[in-house]
Amino acid sequence: MGMAPSAQDRLDLPAVGERQSLREQVAHALRAALITGEMRPGVIYSAPVLAAQFGVSATPVREAMLDLAKEGLVEAVRNKGFRVTELSERDLDEITEIRRLIEVPTVARLADVDRAESFEALRPVAQEIVDAAERGDLLAYVDADIRFHVDLLTLAGNTHLVDVVRDLRKRARLYGLSALSARGALVGSAREHLQLLDLLAAGDTQGSEQLMSEHIRHVRGIWAKPD
Repeated sequence: MGMAPSAQDRLDLPAVGERQSLREQVAHALRAALITGEMRPGVIYSAPVLAAQFGVSATPVREAMLDLAKEGLVEAVRNKGFRVTELSERDLDEITEIRRLIEVPTVARLADVDRAESFEALRPVAQEIVDAAERGDLLAYVDADIRFHVDLLTLAGNTHLVDVVRDLRKRARLYGLSALSARGALVGSAREHLQLLDLLAAGDTQGSEQLMSEHIRHVRGIWAKPD
């Protein structure tokens, strides 16, 4: 059974304002708490309690949590609130396998010197990933990482493929991300994005395929739950 959060489990949530809809701001803040591990699997979070911490009504919080539920990040618990979904090691292995089957050959086929300009256009986003990793900004890291891979796969011209990969990435939170960031181990994975662009722009199909496969393997290591 899920545990109700106690007083000491109060989340360090940012204040929300009026520039975006409250629903969007709350969802953004909750995703940040999920990514950093502050919101823990198995714990039930009440919309009214979270709303009190945000200083807003329960309605936008409940709507934001429903958005996260659609992404598979939380699940509704009748008359109680929302429980953070816990992925098993098998779940993570299966997601990794699907990503490898889809992304590795797709990205490798993109390698072409004639596409160099398109790959170069992605370099600022790849650099964002590195910069975020170096300063330990986990939310910015995940946001830039998703944009990079979605934009790269978009070059293949298959919108359904892109939608599948985006959904898989949303469903798989980065277990152990905070610990890796604290050890500085996240920077190496971040720099692989720049290396991949170099290989693609050089038309190196084999090198691109190998690096993409290794990159997904490294991400699976990031997902691995800490002992």
